[in-house]
Parts: sequence; structure tokens; C-alpha cells
Amino acid sequence: MIRPRHVIVTGGAGFIGSHLVERLLTDGNAVVVIDDLSAGSLGNLCAVGKHPRLRVIESKVSTCAELPVLAAEAEAIYHLAAAVGVELVVKSPIHVLETNLHETEVLLEAAAAHRVPVLLASTSEVYGKSQKAAFGEEDDLLIGPPHQARWSYACSKLMDEFLALAFAKERALPVVIVRLFNTVGPRQTGRYGMV
Repeated sequence: MIRPRHVIVTGGAGFIGSHLVERLLTDGNAVVVIDDLSAGSLGNLCAVGKHPRLRVIESKVSTCAELPVLAAEAEAIYHLAAAVGVELVVKSPIHVLETNLHETEVLLEAAAAHRVPVLLASTSEVYGKSQKAAFGEEDDLLIGPPHQARWSYACSKLMDEFLALAFAKERALPVVIVRLFNTVGPRQTGRYGMV
């Protein structure tokens, strides 16, 4: 039996991820969401919750037993899952670092096994400190001191980028990195100090 291919969205029950899931379904894709609901909510997917082409797996990326099979059958992966929010970054820096680094590494390993294209959601925080009016991907980075939690978050996302680019170079994994700036809109929560 040939199974239909799908798109994987990690963090698909989150603020941004849920909008992406709706769009992918509207465009005719089958979608598998992997989300531990630590920052997202199934309520964000209520408009499409019973959609026949949507499957939601409540799990961390790293503990999703089906990840290798799901990745093998995927057309693309959107990796939006991350530890986010100012309050979380300040109060739980170990959790933030481990989550952002480990989950991305596991996801990239699974994707690389079948060269499934990955879009990695990063953050504008990786640009660091700058007086420039506009940022560029080729700019040198000036990151603040390690005792300020903001920079541990920025560095964890920057390491995600380095890791993704290393997979692209060494394992020919197609990778696109997007650095999201402050994003606001429907379904965003104030939990963890977000806007």
C-alpha cells in the first residue's frame, strides 16, 4: 500500500505553526504536526482539528517514536518547535538551551537520512547587538555577555543555524533558515512573557 506523502510541522499547534498548518491544508497538503504543547495549544488548530489530511502527534520531536518513518515519507519539514518567550528564557535557561539544541539535532538527523528539505525557524536575536539600520546575513555578530539569559537563547538558535548549515554541507540536506522578528497576531498568548 502506497501512503500519501505529507508535510511535517513541528510546533504546529503554536501561534505561527497553526497558521502555517491551515495554509498547508488549504493548499491541498497532508500535514503531520508534532508538538508537545508546551507553548502551543490544540485550541489553535480547532478550525482544522477534524480535517482528514491532518494528523497531530502530541510529543517532543526527540521522543516521537514515529519520527524516522514520518521523515522518510515527508515532502518537507517546517521546524518551528522551540523553547520561546522572555519569561521562559530568564527563568529556565537550561530547558531553553537543551530544547532548542537537542530537538533540532534530532530533527535534522531524521531529515538527513532521506534528504527531506527543512525550513528552520530561527530568530532575529541571532543578529545580536548592532547599531546598523538594517541587518544582513553576512554581518559579523556581537553577542552580549553569557550571564544575560537573552544571549543564551540567541546562541542556542544560532547553534541551530550552524548545525543546519553543517548538515547541508556534509550530508547534502536541503535547508532554508528564516530569522523571524517580533511577530504578533491572532492566537498569540502572553504566556512566558510574549507580547
